[in-house]
Amino acid sequence: MRKLTLYIVLLVLALASCTGGGKAPEKEELMDTIPVMVMQIRKCSRLYTAEYQVHKIVTHDDKVELKGSFMQQKFNIPVPMSSRKIAIPIEAKLKAYIDFGDFSERNVAVSGDKVEIILPDPKVELTSSRVNHGEIKKYVPLIRSNFSDAEMSGYEKQGREAIIKSIPKLGIIEMARQGATHALVPMLTRLGYKEENITITFRKEFTVDDLPLLLDNNTIENGR
Repeated sequence: MRKLTLYIVLLVLALASCTGGGKAPEKEELMDTIPVMVMQIRKCSRLYTAEYQVHKIVTHDDKVELKGSFMQQKFNIPVPMSSRKIAIPIEAKLKAYIDFGDFSERNVAVSGDKVEIILPDPKVELTSSRVNHGEIKKYVPLIRSNFSDAEMSGYEKQGREAIIKSIPKLGIIEMARQGATHALVPMLTRLGYKEENITITFRKEFTVDDLPLLLDNNTIENGR
C-alpha cells in the first residue's frame, strides 16, 4: 500500500532572481543575445522546481523453519504459529532542482527567431525520511523474539531505497522541466523571443538506468 502526494513548487522568489528587474533592451538593439541569456540564466544558480512527499509502507513477514535431512532426504518444515509480521510507515520528502552553475552557450541553440534551452541534468535529493512509530503494526507470536533495533533500521533503509528507486516513475523529472520553463520563459521574452518560439528541454529522456546520474551526493549516501 502506498500513498503519494505531489506538491508542484513554482518558486516565485527564484523566478525573480532569475529574471532580474529593470527594462530589458529592445531585441533589435541586442547585437548578440546569447551571452546576455547565459549570464541571466546562470543567476538562477540552484533552482528548486518540484517537491514530493511520499508515504510508503514497508512490510516484512518471516517464520521459523526446521531444516535438516533424514535418510538422505532433506526437509524444510515451517513451524506452526511462528510467523512474525510487521508494517512500517515511512514518510519521505523528495526535491528536484536544476543547478545552472555550469550553464554555458553549449546549452543554447538559436535558429532565427527560435531558441532552445537544453537544461543541465536535473538532480533529485531525499531531504528527509522518518518512521511513523505511532502507526507501526506488528504481530510477534509468543515463541518468537520481538523485532530488534537493528532489524528495524534495516527495514527503514529498505524503505528509503525503494523510494529512491521509484524516482523515475514519479514524474518528478518532468516537473523539474516544467518548473524551469516557468522560471526561464519570462526572462527569454524580455530578450525579445516570443513564447511560442521558446523550447525548454533536457538533453535526453531519463530512465531508471539513469538514476545514478540524477541523485545528488547526499541522497546517494542516505540510500545506502
